[in-house]
Parts: sequence; C-alpha cells; structure tokens
Amino acid sequence: MNSNGMAIINGNANPALSVSVAKHLEIPLMDTLVGRFSEGEIRVLLKDNCRGKDVFIVQPTCPPVNENLMELLIMIDAVRRASAERITAVLPYYGYARQDRKDQPRVPITAKLVANMIVAAGANRVLTMDLHAAQIQGFFDIPVDHLYAINTICDYFEDKKIPNLCVVSPDVGGIKMARAYAKRLNADLAIVDKRRYSPEQTEVMHILGPVKSKNVVLVDDICATAGSIIEATQALKDNGVKEVYAGISHGILSGPAIDRIKTCEGLKELVITDSIPLPSEKSISKIKVVSVAPLLADAIQRIHEEKSISILFDAIRQ
Repeated sequence: MNSNGMAIINGNANPALSVSVAKHLEIPLMDTLVGRFSEGEIRVLLKDNCRGKDVFIVQPTCPPVNENLMELLIMIDAVRRASAERITAVLPYYGYARQDRKDQPRVPITAKLVANMIVAAGANRVLTMDLHAAQIQGFFDIPVDHLYAINTICDYFEDKKIPNLCVVSPDVGGIKMARAYAKRLNADLAIVDKRRYSPEQTEVMHILGPVKSKNVVLVDDICATAGSIIEATQALKDNGVKEVYAGISHGILSGPAIDRIKTCEGLKELVITDSIPLPSEKSISKIKVVSVAPLLADAIQRIHEEKSISILFDAIRQ
C-alpha cells in the first residue's frame, strides 16, 4: 500500500488494535510517548516529525472513558501544533454515545458534548464504527465516516455454517441492523419486544417472528452489563429456540457481565470485535473476538488516497 505522507499514532486505549492496523497498512506506528506526569496529568510527546502529513490517531474512547478521551484530545492538540496537514480521529468505539438526546428533563447530551470537544481540539475528520445512534454523525461539524462491523461478524458465523438460522434484534431500535445481518446470512428475522425500566434493567415482553426450533444469532451494537442479551436469550429458549449465539460490535462487558455470560446456559457463544480490548481476566471460552483491523486499515487507506469508502458499508444500506 502507498504510505507516502501518512502517519498512524495511538494512545493507551487499544495498542494491539493500532499495531494490527499499522501492520495491515504496512507502515510503522509513529513513535509517540503517551504517559503521565507524577500527579497524573497526561503527557504526550511526538518523537517523529508529522509536519505536512495525513495523521490518523487510533484511540477508541472505551473504559476508562475519561482517561482515553483526554488522551485523544491531547494527542489531537499535539499533532495540530506539530503542523500536520490533516488529522483524522479514528474511534472504533465512541464513548458517551448513549446520552444522545434529552429523553427526560435536566439531562445532558454527552454525545454532542464529546463531538464538540473533538472538533475544538483540532480534528479535521472522524472515522468511527457502529455508533450507538446513527444521528451522532450529525453532531460533528466535520466529515464523519461511519463503518459497520457486520461483514466481519457475518464472516465468522458463515464459517460456522449454522443450519436453520434466524437473526434476532434484542429491541425494536435494532431492526434495521438485524435485517442487514439476516440478508447477509440468508436467515429469517425476529425481534424481541422489551420494556426498559432503566439503562441497566429491562423486561422481555414478546418475541415477534419465527424462532421455534431455530438456531438464533442475537445482534446488537453494545454489550455492557449483558442484561439485555441474557434476558433475550432466556426468552428465546422459552420459545423453543435450539441454540443462541450473539454478535456484538462493542464488548464493554462491565459490572456483572462476565458472571452473567458464564452462568447463562442458554447462550452458547458471544462474538465481539476488538474495537475494545478484552483483558485477560474477562477472557472466557464463551467469548470469541474477531478483528476489525483490516476494515479500519482499508478505510484509512481510502481516506488517505481520497477514495470513496461507501463500498465498505453498502450492506447496511441495502
């Protein structure tokens, strides 16, 4: 690949993914120090020259969200002051996205606040993947390229050759994405109709669609505490489903998630991407990780060469 004028840098959010992206692009990561001063303030030092270069900063704002977000902002500022030609913030996972509107009085819209901060720091472009809400693209006053992990996750399930397959959305809001998965996997489509009492607590109400005696793949963008996935799994098993798999773009896996997944006999496998690193203490046999590094590398190369990237996410628009 042509790497003339391109530079890839990263912080501490997901170094393994950054290394893999650089490897696919066949260029080295830019030598960058991202550390801490004695009192905890973030220190950034660009050891290589990036004047006039097209710089891509790979830094998902995953937990610890505040630390990783501040690293991103400070890296953007450092690159801007080093006279880079263009700065693209590559955010495989976009934190603070779940508060994307005022759904009750006296609450913030943090997705917009973070967008403002990234633009103010000096980013010229954003490359992200599977936003919690598609309208977040409109919160930025700079170009946003929105990728989807559907092809990466579908490749995994296609290789497994699961018979009599049905794709299930765990809520009504995920119907469009689930339909795209069903079309790609040539599977039936069903929906779990649920009522949400709080961000962590839901109650499954009805299963809409043919699921009896089928093997099911639950698809969603985020798995945080795994409450929705476990409840949906139980409801599906109660409705005569044979085996339940889950395909999730972003495996946050916070709080009781790992214990819930371990003890849920109905859930055979949880497939996540490496948009968020999976620490060793959370690595269990039920969780499989597929890499989005080739997808990100392809998008970065196309952006650098001023080519269209729409071919990378045509499946979701069909």
